[in-house]
Amino acid sequence: MPDKSGVSRRDLFQIIGSVPAIAAVTGSEAAAATPKAGPYKRQTFDDHQWRTVRVLCDLIIPADERSPGATEAGVPEFLDDWIAFRTEQEGNQNLRAEILGGLMWLDHESQKLSQKDFADASEAQQKQILDRIAYPKRAAKEDQPGASFFSELRILVVGGFFSSKVGVADLPYLGNVAVMEWKGCDPKVWTIIEERMKNGYKGILEAKPWGA
Repeated sequence: MPDKSGVSRRDLFQIIGSVPAIAAVTGSEAAAATPKAGPYKRQTFDDHQWRTVRVLCDLIIPADERSPGATEAGVPEFLDDWIAFRTEQEGNQNLRAEILGGLMWLDHESQKLSQKDFADASEAQQKQILDRIAYPKRAAKEDQPGASFFSELRILVVGGFFSSKVGVADLPYLGNVAVMEWKGCDPKVWTIIEERMKNGYKGILEAKPWGA
């Protein structure tokens, strides 16, 4: 939904949030998210976890008029490969345990809410759970494990998406392109930057309820 400046929440998310997330994920030898030819051989997720991850990916970055969603961009495959890569390189199960444990947490909370696993719940019920854990500072004490998991997953999903071919194309970055006349920063973007500067960049992670 567009804010008062006319820039959508997703555009704001890209402008402010995408660069550090990409750096966190792509500053290694792991490959960017790219759909593979032929069936993908999973290394981390079982069938149930795979289905849940795909639902989560598209809740975090859904398809819109600009580009496909995270699943079509190959982000679930990226996550599966990245977790396996980290597990091998670091010689421990820390990231794997955090992500798989978080998926179990979602199912547990979804069962309490709807008597269904997270992937089988309605989108409204899924977002109701994500509302509780999307902003760690707001999360209740009993929801902190879920908030920690979701923060880590969201960084990975964003990094995977914006390092994919469709994600790079979705970014408002044209590279070093020659122009006949420099017209300065896009007024819509500059309005956002000025507002954040006035507030000392406070509130960047404060947003409307998930999916609003």
